[in-house]
Amino acid sequence: MSQLVLRVNLGLGLLLATTLAVAAASGPVTVRYDHPENFTETKEVRAFAPQQADPGYLETLAHYIEKRAAAKLAPGQQLDITVTDVDRAGSYLPSVGSGQPIRIVESVYPPRIRLHFRLLDSQGQLVREGDRKLTDLGFLYDNTGGATNTDPLRYEKRLIDRWLAKGPQAW
Repeated sequence: MSQLVLRVNLGLGLLLATTLAVAAASGPVTVRYDHPENFTETKEVRAFAPQQADPGYLETLAHYIEKRAAAKLAPGQQLDITVTDVDRAGSYLPSVGSGQPIRIVESVYPPRIRLHFRLLDSQGQLVREGDRKLTDLGFLYDNTGGATNTDPLRYEKRLIDRWLAKGPQAW
């Protein structure tokens, strides 16, 4: 057997095992990212601050959404969320004279998340489906936790919390 065929088979086996593990571990809420390499946040970091790239923020945000959304669902309901864009609060500006770009957090750079969701009842029937553009223009004026809140995703998490607080009937 050639090395190429062996590598392809090994790759497909790992992909299948990973897919099955994720499916087995999934709860009532599933969060997926649709082409995160094209997200506004990814493009901005790549252009202005590549050394500060943190792809782990997507995993952290997905776990947060799964946990918070699950608490809003009735028993047996399923929620599938596909995030289509993330633009975190703040922006990297081209640095002048400094080798370290800094994220500037100002009101003109609010957090934005675009998503598509599908809410299913306990029988698997579609209850609600839609696209949402979440934006918090007042994110700096409602700083829960004040200066002690140093979570780098605090603005994005609050954006998600506000959407979820409306409840499944209003999503």
